Amino acid sequence: MRFITSTAQIIDGKAIAAEIRAEIRKDVEDFTAQGYRKPHLTAIIVGDDQASQTYVRMKMNAAKDVGITSETKRLPATASEKELLDLIDQLNKDKTVDGILVQLPVPDHMNERKICNAVVCEKDVDGFNVFNVGRMCLDMKSMIPATPLGVIELLKRTGIDTFGKNAVVVGRSKNVSMPIAMLMHADGRNETNAMDATVTICHRFTPPKELAKYCSMADIIITATGVPGLITKNMVKPGACVIDVGITRITDPNTGKTKLVGDVDYDEVRQVAGYITPVPGGVGPMTVAMLMHNTFTAAKNLAETNNS
Repeated sequence: MRFITSTAQIIDGKAIAAEIRAEIRKDVEDFTAQGYRKPHLTAIIVGDDQASQTYVRMKMNAAKDVGITSETKRLPATASEKELLDLIDQLNKDKTVDGILVQLPVPDHMNERKICNAVVCEKDVDGFNVFNVGRMCLDMKSMIPATPLGVIELLKRTGIDTFGKNAVVVGRSKNVSMPIAMLMHADGRNETNAMDATVTICHRFTPPKELAKYCSMADIIITATGVPGLITKNMVKPGACVIDVGITRITDPNTGKTKLVGDVDYDEVRQVAGYITPVPGGVGPMTVAMLMHNTFTAAKNLAETNNS
């Protein structure tokens, strides 16, 4: 890893995601030129949460951009768990559907784990089915959740050296932080093409002094807590790479307007870090791009299975 003393190099997730989307668009064109239909992604939203509506709309726009067809199925917040499971079962059996995503969170009366497990592994483009999670943890080929996959792709495409480096993952969510930690530490010779770093996981019960100690020794810090300003300048080793997965909407005290911020005190930390992702424009666009990657991968795998 190259250590520098000037302002950190900004890792432009938006630009890297655009490159990936262009690659997927070409892959889809080549795929359909072989006589296959376009890949198809179906999203399910339960209820009318505005953030979920926005996220799904972004995903559908990205699908259109790369040549993937898509649709959104909507259920009311009052829908029963059985209604949602029946819809998922219908989509599992639909041979014209390659990828299925259930936008989280689901209403409180539904069991999120049961819902995620209901999506068959082959169409589980979110990578949340327990069998996909298990295969990933065993360093086997699987559908990897889009945000962790996006983080790994950012590191690879930016040329960040991870082999034998010290990495700290701040957060322990099962859909984001845990897969990131697994992919950062696993053996790069195996099917997940992982990163071979030495990984420390910190979380909400890690004492502040200990969090600062672990972060200050890290070559790479990846934080995903949703706690604005958690990672400060004094916690970052000069030249370290800082990946900010956190995203929180706050009110700017100077303007009174809302804005999106990450877990990192960006203006201060960029003075000491070697590389840093902004919020927004860092990990977020990568999540959407890698969801398209997973959808194309699912379509290709299903086509190969059907032809065998």
